[in-house]
Amino acid sequence: MNRTICLASLLVVAAAPALAHPGHESSGFAHPFTGIDHLLAMVGVGVWASLLAVRRPAASYLVPAAFVGMMLVGAGAAFAGIKVPLVEAGIIASVLILGGLIMAAVRLPSAAAMAVVGIFAVFHGYAHAIEAPVTGTGLYILGFVAATVLLHAAGLGLGWVARRSVGDLGLRALGGAVMAGGALVLIAN
Repeated sequence: MNRTICLASLLVVAAAPALAHPGHESSGFAHPFTGIDHLLAMVGVGVWASLLAVRRPAASYLVPAAFVGMMLVGAGAAFAGIKVPLVEAGIIASVLILGGLIMAAVRLPSAAAMAVVGIFAVFHGYAHAIEAPVTGTGLYILGFVAATVLLHAAGLGLGWVARRSVGDLGLRALGGAVMAGGALVLIAN
Protein backbone atom coordinates (compact mmCIF):
# COMPACT_ATOMS: atom_id res chain seq x y z
CA MET A 1 0.00 0.00 0.00
CA ASN A 2 2.84 2.41 0.81
CA ARG A 3 4.32 1.85 -2.64
CA THR A 4 0.98 2.65 -4.26
CA ILE A 5 0.65 5.86 -2.26
CA CYS A 6 4.21 6.90 -3.09
CA LEU A 7 3.76 6.12 -6.79
CA ALA A 8 0.47 8.02 -6.98
CA SER A 9 2.01 11.00 -5.19
CA LEU A 10 5.01 10.95 -7.52
CA LEU A 11 2.76 10.89 -10.58
CA VAL A 12 0.79 13.89 -9.32
CA VAL A 13 3.96 15.88 -8.65
CA ALA A 14 5.50 14.87 -11.99
CA ALA A 15 2.42 15.85 -13.96
CA ALA A 16 3.68 19.45 -14.41
CA PRO A 17 0.26 21.03 -14.88
CA ALA A 18 -0.27 24.23 -16.82
CA LEU A 19 -2.95 26.86 -16.44
CA ALA A 20 -4.23 26.34 -19.96
CA HIS A 21 -5.29 23.07 -21.54
CA PRO A 22 -3.15 22.77 -24.68
CA GLY A 23 -2.04 19.57 -26.33
CA HIS A 24 -4.64 17.16 -24.96
CA GLU A 25 -6.86 17.03 -28.02
CA SER A 26 -6.00 13.39 -28.69
CA SER A 27 -5.37 12.14 -25.16
CA GLY A 28 -8.19 11.97 -22.67
CA PHE A 29 -5.67 10.74 -20.10
CA ALA A 30 -3.64 13.94 -20.41
CA HIS A 31 -6.60 16.31 -20.04
CA PRO A 32 -6.96 16.23 -16.24
CA PHE A 33 -3.19 16.74 -15.88
CA THR A 34 -2.95 19.71 -18.24
CA GLY A 35 -5.24 22.01 -16.28
CA ILE A 36 -4.34 22.82 -12.69
CA ASP A 37 -8.03 23.40 -11.99
CA HIS A 38 -8.90 19.80 -12.94
CA LEU A 39 -5.86 18.41 -11.16
CA LEU A 40 -6.57 20.29 -7.91
CA ALA A 41 -10.26 19.35 -7.89
CA MET A 42 -9.62 15.66 -8.50
CA VAL A 43 -6.84 15.39 -5.95
CA GLY A 44 -9.07 17.41 -3.61
CA VAL A 45 -11.87 14.85 -3.98
CA GLY A 46 -9.45 12.15 -2.87
CA VAL A 47 -8.14 14.18 0.07
CA TRP A 48 -11.68 14.99 1.22
CA ALA A 49 -12.66 11.32 0.86
CA SER A 50 -9.70 10.38 3.07
CA LEU A 51 -10.93 12.85 5.70
CA LEU A 52 -14.46 11.44 5.51
CA ALA A 53 -13.16 7.86 5.63
CA VAL A 54 -11.82 8.36 9.15
CA ARG A 55 -15.40 8.01 10.43
CA ARG A 56 -17.01 6.33 7.41
CA PRO A 57 -14.49 4.04 5.67
CA ALA A 58 -16.78 3.47 2.68
CA ALA A 59 -16.41 7.17 1.81
CA SER A 60 -12.93 6.37 0.52
CA TYR A 61 -14.46 4.75 -2.55
CA LEU A 62 -18.05 6.05 -2.60
CA VAL A 63 -17.14 9.73 -2.89
CA PRO A 64 -14.62 9.27 -5.74
CA ALA A 65 -16.98 6.82 -7.48
CA ALA A 66 -19.78 9.40 -7.35
CA PHE A 67 -17.43 11.92 -8.96
CA VAL A 68 -16.51 9.53 -11.78
CA GLY A 69 -20.13 8.55 -12.39
CA MET A 70 -21.38 12.12 -12.56
CA MET A 71 -18.36 13.15 -14.64
CA LEU A 72 -19.58 10.64 -17.22
CA VAL A 73 -23.05 12.21 -17.04
CA GLY A 74 -21.48 15.62 -17.78
CA ALA A 75 -19.51 14.13 -20.67
CA GLY A 76 -22.69 12.52 -21.99
CA ALA A 77 -24.43 15.90 -21.91
CA ALA A 78 -21.63 17.42 -23.98
CA PHE A 79 -21.68 14.59 -26.50
CA ALA A 80 -25.47 14.93 -26.76
CA GLY A 81 -25.11 18.62 -27.55
CA ILE A 82 -26.72 19.77 -24.31
CA LYS A 83 -25.36 23.14 -23.20
CA VAL A 84 -24.22 23.33 -19.58
CA PRO A 85 -23.89 26.93 -18.43
CA LEU A 86 -21.03 28.35 -16.39
CA VAL A 87 -18.72 25.37 -16.88
CA GLU A 88 -15.48 27.18 -16.06
CA ALA A 89 -17.11 28.88 -13.06
CA GLY A 90 -18.32 25.48 -11.84
CA ILE A 91 -14.85 24.02 -12.21
CA ILE A 92 -13.13 26.80 -10.28
CA ALA A 93 -15.89 26.72 -7.66
CA SER A 94 -15.21 23.01 -7.23
CA VAL A 95 -11.57 23.69 -6.43
CA LEU A 96 -12.29 26.51 -4.00
CA ILE A 97 -15.16 24.73 -2.24
CA LEU A 98 -13.40 21.38 -2.01
CA GLY A 99 -10.34 23.13 -0.59
CA GLY A 100 -12.53 24.94 1.91
CA LEU A 101 -14.33 21.74 2.95
CA ILE A 102 -11.00 20.03 3.56
CA MET A 103 -9.49 23.03 5.33
CA ALA A 104 -12.52 23.30 7.64
CA ALA A 105 -12.51 19.50 8.15
CA VAL A 106 -16.19 19.31 7.15
CA ARG A 107 -17.41 15.75 7.64
CA LEU A 108 -20.68 15.39 5.76
CA PRO A 109 -22.53 12.08 5.57
CA SER A 110 -21.34 10.02 2.60
CA ALA A 111 -24.53 10.61 0.59
CA ALA A 112 -24.26 14.39 0.99
CA ALA A 113 -20.55 14.34 0.11
CA MET A 114 -21.35 12.25 -2.96
CA ALA A 115 -23.94 14.82 -4.03
CA VAL A 116 -21.48 17.70 -3.58
CA VAL A 117 -18.72 16.10 -5.63
CA GLY A 118 -21.29 14.82 -8.14
CA ILE A 119 -22.47 18.34 -8.93
CA PHE A 120 -18.90 19.47 -9.50
CA ALA A 121 -18.11 16.39 -11.58
CA VAL A 122 -20.75 17.29 -14.15
CA PHE A 123 -18.78 20.45 -15.00
CA HIS A 124 -15.48 18.56 -15.21
CA GLY A 125 -16.96 15.82 -17.42
CA TYR A 126 -18.54 18.39 -19.71
CA ALA A 127 -15.23 20.25 -20.06
CA HIS A 128 -13.40 17.01 -20.84
CA ALA A 129 -15.93 15.98 -23.48
CA ILE A 130 -16.20 19.28 -25.36
CA GLU A 131 -12.49 18.99 -26.10
CA ALA A 132 -12.69 15.38 -27.29
CA PRO A 133 -11.38 14.49 -30.73
CA VAL A 134 -13.85 13.67 -33.48
CA THR A 135 -12.55 10.10 -33.74
CA GLY A 136 -11.45 7.77 -30.96
CA THR A 137 -13.94 9.16 -28.48
CA GLY A 138 -14.21 5.90 -26.55
CA LEU A 139 -10.48 5.78 -25.83
CA TYR A 140 -10.53 9.47 -24.97
CA ILE A 141 -13.26 8.87 -22.38
CA LEU A 142 -11.43 5.87 -20.93
CA GLY A 143 -8.32 8.03 -20.72
CA PHE A 144 -9.86 10.84 -18.71
CA VAL A 145 -11.67 8.37 -16.46
CA ALA A 146 -8.39 6.53 -15.78
CA ALA A 147 -6.58 9.80 -15.06
CA THR A 148 -9.36 10.88 -12.73
CA VAL A 149 -9.21 7.61 -10.80
CA LEU A 150 -5.44 7.98 -10.52
CA LEU A 151 -5.76 11.54 -9.22
CA HIS A 152 -8.42 10.49 -6.71
CA ALA A 153 -6.11 7.70 -5.52
CA ALA A 154 -3.25 10.20 -5.22
CA GLY A 155 -5.48 12.47 -3.14
CA LEU A 156 -6.51 9.57 -0.91
CA GLY A 157 -2.85 8.67 -0.48
CA LEU A 158 -1.80 12.23 0.26
CA GLY A 159 -4.64 12.59 2.75
CA TRP A 160 -3.75 9.32 4.43
CA VAL A 161 -0.07 10.27 4.71
CA ALA A 162 -0.91 13.77 5.99
CA ARG A 163 -3.31 12.42 8.61
CA ARG A 164 -0.88 9.72 9.75
CA SER A 165 2.02 12.18 10.03
CA VAL A 166 0.39 15.30 11.48
CA GLY A 167 -3.27 14.45 12.03
CA ASP A 168 -6.14 16.61 10.88
CA LEU A 169 -3.79 19.59 10.71
CA GLY A 170 -1.99 17.93 7.79
CA LEU A 171 -5.28 17.35 5.98
CA ARG A 172 -6.33 20.93 6.62
CA ALA A 173 -3.04 22.15 5.20
CA LEU A 174 -3.70 20.15 2.03
CA GLY A 175 -7.13 21.78 1.84
CA GLY A 176 -5.50 25.17 2.16
CA ALA A 177 -3.11 24.30 -0.66
CA VAL A 178 -6.03 23.23 -2.89
CA MET A 179 -7.89 26.43 -2.08
CA ALA A 180 -4.80 28.61 -2.66
CA GLY A 181 -4.22 26.89 -6.00
CA GLY A 182 -7.81 27.62 -6.96
CA ALA A 183 -7.37 31.27 -6.00
CA LEU A 184 -4.28 31.47 -8.21
CA VAL A 185 -6.19 29.96 -11.13
CA LEU A 186 -8.98 32.48 -10.57
CA ILE A 187 -6.55 35.38 -10.50
CA ALA A 188 -4.69 34.14 -13.60
CA ASN A 189 -7.89 33.91 -15.59
